[in-house]
Amino acid sequence: MIRNPILPGFNPDPSICRVGEDYYIATSTFEWYPGVQIHHSRDLANWTLVARPLNRAALLDMRGNPDSGGIWAPCLSHADGKFWLVYTDVKRLEGAWKDAHNYITTCETIDGDWSDPWYVNSSGFDPSLFHDDDGRKWFVNMQWNHRGPGSGVNPANDRFDGILLQEWSPDGGLTGLVTNIYSGTDRGLTEAPHLFKRNGWYYLTTAEGGTGYDHAVTLARSRAITGPYEDHPDKHVITTKGAPDHPVQRAGHGQYVEAPDGTGWHTYLMGRPLLHDGKPFCATGRETGIARVVWRDDWLYLEGGGLLPPLEVPHPVATAPRQATKHDRFDALPPEFQWLRTPQPDRLFRIEDGALVLTGRESIGSWFDQSLVARRQEDAAYDAHTTLNFAPQSYQQGAGLITYYNRHNFHGAFLTQEGRQRCLTLISCNGDWPAGQLDHPIAPVPVPDGPITLWVAVRGATQQFYWDAGNGAEPLGPARGAFHVSDEGAQGEHASFTGAFVGMMAYDVTGQSAEARFSAFGYAPRELDD
Repeated sequence: MIRNPILPGFNPDPSICRVGEDYYIATSTFEWYPGVQIHHSRDLANWTLVARPLNRAALLDMRGNPDSGGIWAPCLSHADGKFWLVYTDVKRLEGAWKDAHNYITTCETIDGDWSDPWYVNSSGFDPSLFHDDDGRKWFVNMQWNHRGPGSGVNPANDRFDGILLQEWSPDGGLTGLVTNIYSGTDRGLTEAPHLFKRNGWYYLTTAEGGTGYDHAVTLARSRAITGPYEDHPDKHVITTKGAPDHPVQRAGHGQYVEAPDGTGWHTYLMGRPLLHDGKPFCATGRETGIARVVWRDDWLYLEGGGLLPPLEVPHPVATAPRQATKHDRFDALPPEFQWLRTPQPDRLFRIEDGALVLTGRESIGSWFDQSLVARRQEDAAYDAHTTLNFAPQSYQQGAGLITYYNRHNFHGAFLTQEGRQRCLTLISCNGDWPAGQLDHPIAPVPVPDGPITLWVAVRGATQQFYWDAGNGAEPLGPARGAFHVSDEGAQGEHASFTGAFVGMMAYDVTGQSAEARFSAFGYAPRELDD
């Protein structure tokens, strides 16, 4: 069996392509740096992270980008002997306006140095590039409409103003007419266009219904690339709307790929909800699933019929169980870790004598210089720990272990100073948006000099911190609400759509750049009832 998700924990908006026997999936990374995750597989069941291509300032600089901004919905393709990556850098997302700039970069190898980008346009987000049989290339993106009610082409949502098509070339850029080829269905929120061609038909896959529980994969087709496009007989190929008991939810936003033997597959965004106070929330965020699809009358359908994607897919190769990761020293930054926004990681951290040394920079809420190095939460229940040494000189300096969604949603256990005494404290922000006021649930706990080990045990909607200075582990304060570190626990599905992380952080709002040495980090999946 292939067991979904194939890419667990904040791997949304999957764009898949095949090169020979090799499959690649690119997913969104939003404000996390380097930009875009690319995983590789030869069996569709087991995937390995092989590249984060947007890794220098010429390709991406997100300093100042808001939470949930940055890299939205990349498109990965292969043509002319090289890979093509299309991506959006979103600089503003709240309110009526979107500032979303679209780029293209290429590389002959998936893990090589990608070219400096071509800027393409800023008319909307979720762009893709289609390579036609005649060698022409077509750029496709949704059009964002800031004007308000009654002004758009889709009556279900005026802001998502249709799918634009225009010819593009590396030498000439965008040329010819801009054509609005598709206005979407009554599900609305039509975005994420991908074109492919089969049996003389041009197929347009889009995502509709938003990124939450109404999400869908929509399909339309035309004999001409410029349209008109007719809707699928069922409008949608994949959706879980109206099936709240199905184990897969939020299904939508994916792409079709054909295996060498001609079988069809479709990736899709998905979530695995838990319940908190009777309401669903996805502790592991928006993830990537895959389903078998079949063709009937030149239309695509799920192999098992219906619209609900399966949790498990029969397959000759099984999805291997995930393993714990443990780093007892740091000789390099482990591949699962990222940081926020900046192309200048040397200002935030360095590797030195087996330790990850974080330089305290701006606050937990900064959009510019934040020393937070973290990995994805991939499990509804997990344990994570780190060992650090830090000698703070002020309560304005801190370093420790953090579970983080964005600047309004986090919990952290930090070494700091109160009254000339080194101590531990808890700091939370429980979704206080937009004010971002902090919760300090305990009085400072004095601790001796030397290394301290911090743990967090996350079990669904709750989490508990622990600490150990060499005399055994002790709880640190009361349980915290892990529910807050999720899309639903933040500002809702259309305002917060990144994912939960756990990692190491140092801050120094005195501006003196105090350093903290982290000598170990571990992450272990657990069962919810442990």
